[in-house]
Amino acid sequence: MKELHSFCRICAGGCGVKVTIDSDDRIVRMRGDPDHPMSRGYACFKGLQAAEAHRGPNRLTESRKRMPDGSYVAIDTERALDEIGERLRVILERDGPDAIAMFCGNGSMASSAAFAMQRAFMAAIGSRQRFSTFTIDQSAKFVSFERMGGWAGGAQQLETSDVLMLFGTNPLVSHSAMGALCVDPTKRLRDARARGLKLIVIDPRRTETARHADVVLQPFPGEDTAIAAAMIRLILVEGWEDKDFCARFIGTERMARLRQEVEPFTLEVAAARAGVEPCHIRQAAELFARISKSGLALTATGPNMAGFSNLSQHMVDLLNVVCGRFPRAGEKVVAIDVLAPPPEYREEVIPAPRTWQAFPPSRIRGVGMLYGERLSGTLADEILTPGDGQIRALIVAGGNPATSIPDQQKIVKALNSLELLVTVDCHMTVTGQLADYVLPATLQYERPDLPFSIPGMAFWPVPWSQYTPQLVKPPSPQIVDDWYVLWSLAKRLGKTIRFDNAVDLDMQNAPTSEELLAIRASRAAIPLDEIKRYPGGQVFDLGAISVLPGRPEADAKFDVMPEDVATELAEYCRTGERKGFEFLIASRRMRDLFNSNGYYLRPTRARNPVNPVSIHPDDMAALGVIEDEEVEIASDNGRVRAIARPDATLRRGVITLSHGWGALPNDGTDARVVGTCINPLISDCRNVEVVNAMPRMSAVPVNIRRLN
Repeated sequence: MKELHSFCRICAGGCGVKVTIDSDDRIVRMRGDPDHPMSRGYACFKGLQAAEAHRGPNRLTESRKRMPDGSYVAIDTERALDEIGERLRVILERDGPDAIAMFCGNGSMASSAAFAMQRAFMAAIGSRQRFSTFTIDQSAKFVSFERMGGWAGGAQQLETSDVLMLFGTNPLVSHSAMGALCVDPTKRLRDARARGLKLIVIDPRRTETARHADVVLQPFPGEDTAIAAAMIRLILVEGWEDKDFCARFIGTERMARLRQEVEPFTLEVAAARAGVEPCHIRQAAELFARISKSGLALTATGPNMAGFSNLSQHMVDLLNVVCGRFPRAGEKVVAIDVLAPPPEYREEVIPAPRTWQAFPPSRIRGVGMLYGERLSGTLADEILTPGDGQIRALIVAGGNPATSIPDQQKIVKALNSLELLVTVDCHMTVTGQLADYVLPATLQYERPDLPFSIPGMAFWPVPWSQYTPQLVKPPSPQIVDDWYVLWSLAKRLGKTIRFDNAVDLDMQNAPTSEELLAIRASRAAIPLDEIKRYPGGQVFDLGAISVLPGRPEADAKFDVMPEDVATELAEYCRTGERKGFEFLIASRRMRDLFNSNGYYLRPTRARNPVNPVSIHPDDMAALGVIEDEEVEIASDNGRVRAIARPDATLRRGVITLSHGWGALPNDGTDARVVGTCINPLISDCRNVEVVNAMPRMSAVPVNIRRLN
């Protein structure tokens, strides 16, 4: 037996772990690393299932090829790559590079080398058709920055905050409140509360996080815009804003426009729309803006998946702007990505870039691109719509679009119509059941790796990093790294990979993962060799990094109420009727899964046989529904069956169902066996956002009925 250091890459937490490996090169035990400088021994249930994930019976250990009758046969991985490469060549020469697309899920984005290789491969073949879960998750945060601008001095941190206000996020379960409670959330929240932090939670459900809150609002989902707008109006009326900050970084004219546009959102109007008491909105706003002098407001999947998601994110971000909740010149910066180039922080505004306007409109609904990606809400139509640029081949890397993309009937029809569909994954997913080739990929402890890193973002509250070597070998020689699949296909197509926009790779001899990581870290603030000196991870001393004064020529202001945001706000005011639907169905994280990650693991499914539809007990009684009864949920887009469970933490009129479950439509599989796919209830072309084509995936009006 040997016990080795590593860190978990299932989510963005980056928790340190100790992995026990036996003499047969098998993982037999996982535990949180008590000496880890960031996670301090914390590790969740998801991160402790590595033994099952790596050697469980559902693990893919061979490549598979689909036969004409729909069955699969084993195929040597290199031969499969030969055949895939040849079919891609035909499509590329006949239809051009945009006929080849890629969809990337969280499973592949957790690999540092694979994440960079995905973009490099698409650039090498000349295709712009890269899709990912990014644009059906929390892309509203990027849209808000694009339209409002950002702060060049970094973000306030939990340890220096008096207050934290959370809209539609439950970080004690999801680990998704980036920059606040992403890592070791329970202990960090407990420590912050002990030193006096005030917590405000706004969520349709009294969540695990809400149990620790000073103020809790339980609105109807999808109404965060009204609540945030009413808070902004109240703050401006009462004079609780940071007047100096607003004068310097917003300006008189833009402040006047903001006051004008939020004027209709009185406490009474917002409370009636959101289904809360006016005094509770006032209480939250006063605690945030008047009583507290530091701290920030954050959102996550709740508002970002509901209707008007870009608008609600913009309004919540405005709370931070009008209250000046940003580090100023002279303040120390602690949240730094050490894998990025040495940063410079300034007391100035990054002007709203609106980069999506630089891309030519798509042939589908005239939308463009966001951060170099196509928009996943248009993927089905990009495949199904004939003409120049129609997608004919799709490579799915660590994702499951058949159950993750809205309007399941439509996306499955699209996937079935492809000339070539390839999945690269560790399990035979629902999408894999439709694929022409299924290639088995390595799991996290079978490859060397570095933490997730995106330029301009800091995922952790301290300048932490860690290198992990390969701890165990894959159980089969047919299993390959995600990045190797793409490099191999580029080689077969005669294309050169420029990796990480830095180095042209040798296209005859495959690089090693170590070489790719070295390229990724070549511009890092801390050299890779130094990171490797600390097997258990390290919080690095980068010296006294503080926010510098703004440059004299940097005169940009926050665009707090641009014309398109004002238009959306007016449109939001005109909507709100459910039109014959009694309930709103909201998104929800499950403690033991990260989206669909964990769905194929026996210990996880033993604890979570299904993803139930959670309903308030009084609503169940009114419907005549009993616990564990199968019910039908219907929207204006489709119907699904789910297993009902009571949940007294919900407000009445709201039900929840987690994403990432279910089977192919019309396959007759019982919801008690595979769970329920929520996506048939969701349209991919109605109630969508303009900039990012984000469908309304939460706060969807539905009805429920008994089946008996």
